[in-house]
Amino acid sequence: MTDGPPAVHDPADLARHIRPIPDFPVPGVLFRDITPLLGDASALAHAVESLAAAVARDIGPVDRVLGMEARGFLLGPPVALALRVGFSPVRKPGKLPWEVESETYALEYGSDTLEVHRDAVAADERVLVVDDVIATGGTAAATARLVERLGAEVAGFAFLVELSFLDGRSQLGDVPVTSLVTY
Repeated sequence: MTDGPPAVHDPADLARHIRPIPDFPVPGVLFRDITPLLGDASALAHAVESLAAAVARDIGPVDRVLGMEARGFLLGPPVALALRVGFSPVRKPGKLPWEVESETYALEYGSDTLEVHRDAVAADERVLVVDDVIATGGTAAATARLVERLGAEVAGFAFLVELSFLDGRSQLGDVPVTSLVTY
């Protein structure tokens, strides 16, 4: 990484590293697989630099990055490093070893729960929520509720991929959303 804000790279270059997989995990779904992008050092660097640059440009300074299990763990830490801030994980129940705050949220087929350490963010911190994909927005919205319950502010959301036809942004209120590749 370089000093100062990095350049935003061409989203088409990133998109060519995202593999479409039909009928995964169920028939009728076209899964966007980011593992080829993760496996290409140049593409991964471009993705991280582009997310950090977009955050610097569109959201401004943040104090911490949160990433959701599991692929938010892959992009969140390098984005945090590029922004020169710390990272905190948001996990499925029973995975964090200390006191947690929990949020249960609705899915199409039931519900799920996320947890974060109670000291993952400090009151009044500006937090960036990072994940690989925004689809329906439920996971990101649940993470935002956790952040707010802990007294911090969600300054913005950053995603590598946005599935715009699922309208996940509508779940995130007026908070700025950055995505690099849109389908």
